[in-house]
Amino acid sequence: MFKVYNCIVTAHDLSLVALAAVICAIASFAAVNLLRHARSSKGRMRDVWLAVAAISTGSGIWATHFIAMLAFSPGIPNRYNIILTVASLVMAMLLTGAGLAVSLLPNRRLAPWMGGAVVGGGIAAMHYTGMAAFEIQGLILWDRTLIALSIALGAVIGATAMPVALHATTQLRKAAGALLLTLAIVSHHFTAMGAVAIIPDPTIPISELAIPNGWLAAGVAVASFSIMLLAMAGVALDIHDRRRSELESDRMQSLANAAVEGLVLTSGSAIITVNNSFARLCGYDLDELAHNSLSICFPDVTLQTRLLSTSDQPIETELRHRSGSVLPVEVILRPMNYGGRPHHVIAVRDLRARKEAERHIRYLAHHDALTSLPNRSHFNTRLDQEITLALARGERLAVLCLDLDRFKEINDLFGHAAGDKVLQTVASRVTALLGERQMMARLGGDEFAILVPELTSPSAAGRLAEAVLDALRQEVNNSDADGILCSIGIALCPDDARDRESLLTHADTALYRAKSEGRSTFRFFEAKMGVEVRDRRELEHDLRHATARGELRLVYQPQQDIESQEVTGFEALLRWQHPQRGSVSPATFIPIAEETGAILEIGTWVLREACSEAASWSRPLTVAVNVSAVQIHSPNFSQTVHQILLETGLSPGRLEIEITETALVRDLNRALTTLRQIKALGIRIAMDDFGTGYSSLSNLRAFPFDKIKIDRSFITSVNANEQAATIVRAVLGLGRGLGLPVLAEGVETSDELSFLRSEHCDEVQGYLVGKPSAIDVFRNLTHDEPNGDDAEQPASAAVRVA
Repeated sequence: MFKVYNCIVTAHDLSLVALAAVICAIASFAAVNLLRHARSSKGRMRDVWLAVAAISTGSGIWATHFIAMLAFSPGIPNRYNIILTVASLVMAMLLTGAGLAVSLLPNRRLAPWMGGAVVGGGIAAMHYTGMAAFEIQGLILWDRTLIALSIALGAVIGATAMPVALHATTQLRKAAGALLLTLAIVSHHFTAMGAVAIIPDPTIPISELAIPNGWLAAGVAVASFSIMLLAMAGVALDIHDRRRSELESDRMQSLANAAVEGLVLTSGSAIITVNNSFARLCGYDLDELAHNSLSICFPDVTLQTRLLSTSDQPIETELRHRSGSVLPVEVILRPMNYGGRPHHVIAVRDLRARKEAERHIRYLAHHDALTSLPNRSHFNTRLDQEITLALARGERLAVLCLDLDRFKEINDLFGHAAGDKVLQTVASRVTALLGERQMMARLGGDEFAILVPELTSPSAAGRLAEAVLDALRQEVNNSDADGILCSIGIALCPDDARDRESLLTHADTALYRAKSEGRSTFRFFEAKMGVEVRDRRELEHDLRHATARGELRLVYQPQQDIESQEVTGFEALLRWQHPQRGSVSPATFIPIAEETGAILEIGTWVLREACSEAASWSRPLTVAVNVSAVQIHSPNFSQTVHQILLETGLSPGRLEIEITETALVRDLNRALTTLRQIKALGIRIAMDDFGTGYSSLSNLRAFPFDKIKIDRSFITSVNANEQAATIVRAVLGLGRGLGLPVLAEGVETSDELSFLRSEHCDEVQGYLVGKPSAIDVFRNLTHDEPNGDDAEQPASAAVRVA
């Protein structure tokens, strides 16, 4: 090494040595930029730029060598062989070009190293060819060790320079590649020059083809100028590429930031860049994620291996937030080319909303949306499990079926919003009473069920039923004094049944018994209940079709004025002739019709039939229709009545609507509105069964009644019970005071008629006056033509449907 140092310091002009180094550095920088540009080009342009890079690199090596040779001062005459000098330049370009081409071979990991070694070999070939062109009057001796060292330095450093230059991602690394190439050229040259020893010999001639140093200087100047131009071109291309890369990067970043999903660009497991969505998802800044590892957000090593080994395959996993929490995400990887090198882009989709939606869907599939209680499906599954467990352990369990009393009327009177509020109140109050393993479900409508596993005794189920009834009886919003009323049926396992379907059926049967025995109570299942419930259900089913099948008919009972004994009209009574059961009592089927809602259809049919019949009478007798509370509170009842009058042609003054006081107390305001609408049509309104309801005096004052009807329970007792007689006298006096005619129902004896006549009752009706019969029996009363002995019988018409 001292010999090389001595060669540089003592045998060279240091200023020219520095110039050679500068030219070499400029050529190396130009070569790196041009080579990178050639790599990003395609087709013929790739070859063109590769040739330009070869010319730049070969010229740089050649210029470096000969400037350094011009700096060499052996002190004896010397010149340069023109042919070998040109040959050295061509050789430098060809071998350098070959090395650069090898370094750009695709899909070869060692290609840059091999190409760099070829470039190093080109440096050596150019140098020793150039030294062969050096003619001097002396004998040149070579140190073979330094020759080998110079070749090795050029090859090794050149092989290192190419990968660094081509794989550089920053300007600093590109500069490092250029400096390594410069070092390869310079180290080779001066090590090789250190291997030279010259012995002067004036007898050795200089060839005529040799050119003087001045000419060589001119050639080197031209080569250096060319290198400068190529370097400037390389710098310009580098700036252009950088700007284009920045613009492309900005455009890609903008597009990536516009994506809703998180995007991560990676090289292996290293993060290159991310978009804003991914940064927000992780809780990091963009700069914190760039050039970090995927493990910062995906710590699962197995996931990273699986992700990087597959593409276009969605994988559900967890992403770690900066706070340490984990988020459910879906990732999918795709390969892409970025900056001329293979990379991967990973799309990260936030699954929190989808997971929440899936949880909500699963919840809705097993729960009621209104009350948040388990639904029928969930209840059935749980009941099956508990039955199996109870039978295996030898334990009991109970099922309580709940049904709200008159819930349909709540919807009809106050609207569905009020009904929904009631259902929610039931759910909240009852669930507050249940134990940890006990469960309440909404089976549908106003039907609920309670599952009580590990039942200690049947009385425990009864106590729970009592607690439920008491809790529901409490006031709702401080406005309903009666609270919520419901009926409960209880069935036990294994006492009553050992399977779900039978157990629910028996609990439902007990529920029907509770409803039929006064409501707002509970009953345990008994075997004999099954027959009764089946019978009632069959009756409900048949009643729904009775009108369409023509099984319903009207019979009429006459009414008369008590003084003149003249007919005032008929009361039409509804009858049901069942094809198998025969005549079914109205006391049996009317309550069922009201509970099931069939009363609306039946009541409309009765009203139309009665009005149509009365319109056919030649005598202008009145007809009154007794309607139920369900009809009165129906929002379209007054319109229905008006439409029927138009269809039948009956005068409104001949129609009399009868209502009971029970129909008034459920919703006074709505009932008053409906009755006023009916009264405005010219229809008469009578209070039926007066004295058996609530607040009779206030009702008489508030509602526009035209007649009062005394209930038959008072009339049958007037001659045997002084209290009944006093009540009848009071009602008759009240009627006279209010200017309302009073009709007594259920008059069956002459003594009752005499009492009523003595107390100045206005009208009477009962078996004494006439039994309910088909209207044809009373033709002499409804038409002007006489009809035998029946002409003596009075007539008054009113339809009782409730």
